[in-house]
Amino acid sequence: MNYNAEEQFEKTGLVLPPAPAPLGVYKPCLVDGKYLYLSGHGPVQNDKSLIIGRIGKDMDMEAGKLAARQVGLTMLSTIVTHLGSLNRVKRVIKVLGMVNCTPEFERHPYVINGCSELFAAVWGTENGIGVRSAVGFGSLPDNIPVEIEALFELHDD
Repeated sequence: MNYNAEEQFEKTGLVLPPAPAPLGVYKPCLVDGKYLYLSGHGPVQNDKSLIIGRIGKDMDMEAGKLAARQVGLTMLSTIVTHLGSLNRVKRVIKVLGMVNCTPEFERHPYVINGCSELFAAVWGTENGIGVRSAVGFGSLPDNIPVEIEALFELHDD
């Protein structure tokens, strides 16, 4: 394996927030064989607070896209916390992006690109881009703007 996701992440200049602890009855991540499942994550900031607001009402789609990138960073933090390194991940398989937005808002994929572009920067366009759904919701927990869950393939140890 000559591709180094940790080095690629450092090149982004971004910082990982603290990995969130579950606030319900679930695991933040689960390894099953060669697959890593991540539960839905929200946009945790460096001070452990959440980005709050509804897209189309409290924030525009650019702020929503940044919130989705923050969700991606939170997911990366969970991977590092539970698996030790981003290098354990071979590729992104599937991303489900949920956008808390007004009924008129239609640019859900644009918002979720904030996370997808981060994953592509970390694991490269070949392995960092998987299949994806980006959908709108009438509400999300704590009024967060974006929640994302994902499935990854792990390297053979």
